Amino acid sequence: MIQKNIDCGKVFDAPDAIFSLLTPEQIDFVKENHSCAYYKKNDVLFKEDDDPIGLLVLAEGKVKIFREGVGRREQIVRMVKPFGLMGFRAMFAEETHIATAVALEDTVICIVEKEDLMKLIRENSEFAIGLIRSLASDLGFSNKRTVALTQKHIRGRLAESLLFLRDTYGMEDDDATIKIYLSREDIANLSNMTTSNAIRTLSTFASENVISISGRKIKIVDVKKLERISSLG
Repeated sequence: MIQKNIDCGKVFDAPDAIFSLLTPEQIDFVKENHSCAYYKKNDVLFKEDDDPIGLLVLAEGKVKIFREGVGRREQIVRMVKPFGLMGFRAMFAEETHIATAVALEDTVICIVEKEDLMKLIRENSEFAIGLIRSLASDLGFSNKRTVALTQKHIRGRLAESLLFLRDTYGMEDDDATIKIYLSREDIANLSNMTTSNAIRTLSTFASENVISISGRKIKIVDVKKLERISSLG
């Protein structure tokens, strides 16, 4: 449920958030008209075939975006980190959503509805370009992932996914543990493989001292070897 009493104001102050491209007057307009929503872990933000409502900006938490394939098997197509954008592609395409977004942990989002978003786009070309840049970046990532997931072998796909998670969410204070704790099923869905294959390959990487595993925590022990596995495919 959308709630206005939740604070997602940090998205207006961060220099790398999309709202940094707005004028002070436009930021005041968004502050007066936006909504905030809180989602618990595993809550659905939007579903495939839902109508888009506007622009969703992640203020706190982590989100996976996936499509269901044959046998309702999930394929994760995007992972979103704070200040990442969601939900507006379908609006521009005048389509329903083609994927489902689920919170991986307690999550807060800022929502700018369609009419207000279009007003800002018409008024501010830099803001419009920022949205285009975000869409273009997502398209480039999807194209690269499509090739990797269809042409690389299992080891290469899993290595690439671990490096992607590192690059997206960063590392813990030890500068080695990936700062997101996914289930084996989610890792498999990100890497286009079965859960059993993901478990076996993770165990193999651990036995080769490429990574170490503690529950859902994955520590990269030998980053050069992991990168080599990914590049060899």
